Amino acid sequence: MRCPFCGHEDSQVKDSRSTDDDAAIRRRRQCNQCGARFTTFERVQLRELIVIKKSDGERQPFERSKVERSLRLALRKRPIDEERIEAVVNSIVRQLESLGENEITTKQIGEYVMDALLTLDHVGYVRYASVYKDFREPDDFNEFIDNLRQDNQKSGT
Repeated sequence: MRCPFCGHEDSQVKDSRSTDDDAAIRRRRQCNQCGARFTTFERVQLRELIVIKKSDGERQPFERSKVERSLRLALRKRPIDEERIEAVVNSIVRQLESLGENEITTKQIGEYVMDALLTLDHVGYVRYASVYKDFREPDDFNEFIDNLRQDNQKSGT
């Protein structure tokens, strides 16, 4: 494993343990060159996913970190435990890998994130929706929140 500090290609594993949800192995490593310590995660990957971008149709490898970053941004300063966020990211990735397709669209990813946020935190859901649905005016927020309220009243939540 390459050291993120000095770039040396040899490091030593000092400690390994499962993550809380047993979805990954967390390894503490030490660089043999500079002595710096860093953490890596090993996860099961069912298939190589390719993301088709909405804007120009470009194809890119799926990056779990982008899903995690967008969730964390939507949930910034919200009372959501790190473990719950990690579990949601793992769930979204498993759902995407279980689709049976190697190519997925950014729209599909966005819908899975929206579904997860709806059950996790309504403020995070609205924050994410404001970017995902490209809100342009304050009325876009009002309309979206009114629809959310109507849906909640229909479902009794």
